[in-house]
Amino acid sequence: MKLHVIHTGYFKLDGGAMFGVVPKSIWNNLNPADENNMCTWAMRCLLIEDKDQLILIDTGIGDKQSEKFFSYYHLHGSYDLLSSIRESGFTPEDITDVFFTHLHFDHCGGAVKRNPEDPEEYELVFRKARYWTNKNHLKWAIKPNPREKASFLKENILPIEEHGKLNLVGSNNPFSQQFDIDYVYGHTESQMLPKINYKGKTIVFAADLIPSAAHIPLPYVMSYDTRPLLTLQEKESFLKQAARKNYILFFEHDPHIECAMVHNTEKGIRIENTFSLSEVL
Repeated sequence: MKLHVIHTGYFKLDGGAMFGVVPKSIWNNLNPADENNMCTWAMRCLLIEDKDQLILIDTGIGDKQSEKFFSYYHLHGSYDLLSSIRESGFTPEDITDVFFTHLHFDHCGGAVKRNPEDPEEYELVFRKARYWTNKNHLKWAIKPNPREKASFLKENILPIEEHGKLNLVGSNNPFSQQFDIDYVYGHTESQMLPKINYKGKTIVFAADLIPSAAHIPLPYVMSYDTRPLLTLQEKESFLKQAARKNYILFFEHDPHIECAMVHNTEKGIRIENTFSLSEVL
């Protein structure tokens, strides 16, 4: 097995929304905001190369939305999804599976594009791939609650169904040879966290349970979470396990830090060390 970090660029989100009840006087030292209170975040994905499978975990935001839509999020950076995949030595046609941790637009938008000959039609970016979510989350995404409605965009989801490529992870994990799956429910319904078994180590794709290294302390919970008290419980349980079992956490949204390990301190679970994934590989 080989792992490849896939960089899809950066975007900006409101710092207060990302750090919830934590005051700006504290979080601004961790991820400084601009004059509009916006902080930069990564959209970092992961490609698993294993025998004849190429499994892409999440796809970033994509480029098919309107200029007005993107004006809210200030996309920037020199990387995009496809150039990063090509830099890793592959083409979109090589991808066999696309695994969505969840279907918020910054995690799945890059899987669908507009047809260049007819902008009203949509195409799949990875034409030969199978796309994966789970039944509970799909139901939640197709009929979203008012709080999450702006995060679930039908043009990111329905074209995959219409092309007959959307598959559901059930009681049997179709990727059991590559990773286990933890389900968490605080951020959104049935978010899936891959726990990759790699060279005797466990690398956890932390997605939006712990979007960045700055979110390790328990109270640092995003205002986007639908069930913030449940997120607190899930984080506490997960981080205790991560410290005990020496998990490597892979951060999807941290603008600088790719990976970290955690340990117990007098103040609770805290970061022990940070590093790039290449240092593990």
